[in-house]
Amino acid sequence: MDIQEIIKELVNKKIIHSNTIEYKQLNGGTISNLYLLGNSDNAKYVVKLNEPQVLESEAYFLDFYKDVNLLPKLLYVGQSYNYIVYSFISGSTNYVRKNKKEILKVLVQRLINNYKTVPHSVGWGWANEPTDSWQGFLLNRVIEANKILDSHLEKDDLNFVLELVKSPNRNSFNREPFLLHGDCGVHNFIFNEGQLCGVIDPTPVFGEPLYDLIYAFCSSPDDLTKETINSAASHLIIKGNKSEQLLYEEVLIGLYLRLATCIRHHPNDLEDYLKAWNYWKNIIKDT
Repeated sequence: MDIQEIIKELVNKKIIHSNTIEYKQLNGGTISNLYLLGNSDNAKYVVKLNEPQVLESEAYFLDFYKDVNLLPKLLYVGQSYNYIVYSFISGSTNYVRKNKKEILKVLVQRLINNYKTVPHSVGWGWANEPTDSWQGFLLNRVIEANKILDSHLEKDDLNFVLELVKSPNRNSFNREPFLLHGDCGVHNFIFNEGQLCGVIDPTPVFGEPLYDLIYAFCSSPDDLTKETINSAASHLIIKGNKSEQLLYEEVLIGLYLRLATCIRHHPNDLEDYLKAWNYWKNIIKDT
């Protein structure tokens, strides 16, 4: 659908005001097409176009957490989910590596602690393609990651991670899944004067809230230490029976998945991630 047609539809439906609408295409959408709309009243909106099943999941997430002020407000959903419109959060996606503890603290307090279980859930994992268990979702992700990591890690590393994933502890946290952001990394954070002020572009997952925290923790190669994750996890309300040992095991699983993403998209960070991998592997083996 053409952006000018979308603007005309939004004006006709009184979603946006007609006074001097301007638009520009935004960079950064790896799959989606994004447009920033503005008018003479300085109101700004984002129009996102993507596959209907992708936008349906995102719209569901934004509507489910419509009272969470760290997220953009869903304003309109196009017919058959051909596009969605949400409020624009002013700031920058440039992450400065200096205050990860504080950023994770804000993330936990203002987003993750607001997570709720999904009524009538159809499964676990990707919201638009769920599986039958959280363990199964993690197992699938690890096997996919191994296709990329096989030539970069030691031969025993895959078996080590698979043992952690297959542990009975992986299914002992919650009987019902929570609705998670699913792509909760620094690349989807909006900062204003170095402070976290927004989280965008969910790829919703049905799972454990800790998953999003560890995803965020592992999404940049700085401060991947026990102290940083312990500090962040101390602010979690929804913990379950996670001991320190189980928390560290979850970090190692998350780091394994992040290593594969790093090789695909951020190969310059690989050396730092490999150092973190050995650091965390030694922690698990020593405890």
